[in-house]
Amino acid sequence: MNTRIDYKKAAPNAFKAMLDLEAEVRRSGLEHGLLELVKMRASQINGCAYCLDMHSKDARVAGETEQRLYLLSAWRETTFYSPRERAALAWTEAVTQVSMNELSDTLYAELQVHFKEKEIVDLTLAIIAINDWNRLAIAFRPDVGSSAAKPIG
Repeated sequence: MNTRIDYKKAAPNAFKAMLDLEAEVRRSGLEHGLLELVKMRASQINGCAYCLDMHSKDARVAGETEQRLYLLSAWRETTFYSPRERAALAWTEAVTQVSMNELSDTLYAELQVHFKEKEIVDLTLAIIAINDWNRLAIAFRPDVGSSAAKPIG
């Protein structure tokens, strides 16, 4: 597929605002590996090849295993994810598909078991950010495979 618009050049101030949100999420203190799993899962749901490529590379740099990446779409059926990761993945799915899911009190209560209040906000902002990135990439078709893994830090 051909790139439609280079949104970074077409709207640099909006792109900078997105990068600022992304930087704030990275500074939040949430584990890098957890954030990459969240980004991967939301990107799977949204069908964003560009973001799946990027975040699978970033997840590997963060130490993620191939097995966990391969089974991420079926995380409920495995024991490979911690209770904290499972709560984050369930929240990711619900927030990503908010028009089809109720963000139930039960789901939220499970999140509270594993995350402090600020972490819940930070996690939700991370989910919002990746959903925004997915929509930009799907709409404007940047070159899939062109992103390099980002170093941790």
